[in-house]
Amino acid sequence: MSHNTMILNLFFFNPQGDYRFSWRHPDAPEHEIFTLNYYTALARKAEAATLDALFIADHTGIWDSGLAHYANARLEPLTLLSALAAVTDNIGLMATASTSYTEPYNLARYFASLDFLSNGRASWNIVTSWLEEEAANFGLDQIPQHGNRYQRAGEFIDVVTHLWDSWEDGALLFDKPRGLFADADKVHHLNHHGDFFKVRGPLNVPRPPQGHPVLVQAGSSEAGKQLAASKADMHFVFIKSIEQGKAYREEMNQRLKALGRSPEAFKIITGVLPVVVNSEAEKAERQQLNAQLMSDRMAIDLLSAYLKLDLSPYPYDKPLPPLPDEANFDGIRTVLQLIRDYDPALTILELGRLLLQSSDSWLVIGSAQDVADTLAEIYLSGAADGFNLMFPLLPGDFDRFAEQVVPILKAKGVMKAEYAPGTLREKLGLPLARNHFA
Repeated sequence: MSHNTMILNLFFFNPQGDYRFSWRHPDAPEHEIFTLNYYTALARKAEAATLDALFIADHTGIWDSGLAHYANARLEPLTLLSALAAVTDNIGLMATASTSYTEPYNLARYFASLDFLSNGRASWNIVTSWLEEEAANFGLDQIPQHGNRYQRAGEFIDVVTHLWDSWEDGALLFDKPRGLFADADKVHHLNHHGDFFKVRGPLNVPRPPQGHPVLVQAGSSEAGKQLAASKADMHFVFIKSIEQGKAYREEMNQRLKALGRSPEAFKIITGVLPVVVNSEAEKAERQQLNAQLMSDRMAIDLLSAYLKLDLSPYPYDKPLPPLPDEANFDGIRTVLQLIRDYDPALTILELGRLLLQSSDSWLVIGSAQDVADTLAEIYLSGAADGFNLMFPLLPGDFDRFAEQVVPILKAKGVMKAEYAPGTLREKLGLPLARNHFA
């Protein structure tokens, strides 16, 4: 199935914007980030602009070292998106959930229920989690090793998709005269016995409208890429150039073909920071304000968290000490590589301040025409099928994008003018999910 316009998702992890310090902006919302009205307004504006999905990132813990300086608190994605399903009609609902700190049966129920309540708009963004603080909330003294997390994730996804399939299409009968609620021959036990899970099944929610809610995988370590190629419909990555994106796509195409999958059935989206400014003076003012809002302590703490290395004893005006070996690193290996790729002469503080500004994402700043032209160029080059729009300030930067950039993208023909009918999977041009039991 084809999808001949770019995918655009409104992304948020920090509800006030993607920078760790976005909450300090004079125009950033405060207590309203814990109200349904705030998210309803964002969702309705995103749907009016015909964006493809709301993409909500998540952690299941508080990052202790940044608590005083960083807006750690946020609402749980599945609960929030279930509420937003009632005030939207077409936009996809992408919720992040970890395979490390939940059980497949619970998660399969949650997403199947969201898919029914939204008429087929649910999507699961699969993560394995990396914070020590998360592990401590679930009875662990430390996070599981990187390889172990991904082995568990692979089995976890298999169990979830089989649970979704445990009711065949047509299993529900509602035959009142004969007293038959369902066809028992079309409802299956899994009887799964694996390395991590033992699950009988069937699920107590029938097969979702999409068959399988759209599976998104975030993470591009070696294990992450292989998990995406084998299990996911969509892959969320970070690229910083068209050449890098095209090379990444070619690598993923080879992985897909080796697994017998068609690259046409696999979407790659990249994170971008789209910022519309109306003059060079405004651009300079924003950059100056950013510098004022950043905290040196937050910069050092964030870099320490990413490296799993306490940098507080080291001089901040000197380069980094030797970095951890990737093979034994249990944090985000993609970020470790990003840090390696920076100029080694950068000081600890300079590097930390770069990371505070979401430097793994492609900053696209300029006039509305400039932003639209850049996104169109990336998309038309084949470097990405679309974008997670990671606005530095919400709702302000998104308002400008919706009002000024969206009309240009539609005029260029690279963004859909209206929603196609059907489920999210159908809207995105993804194939129907095969039932393992049918």
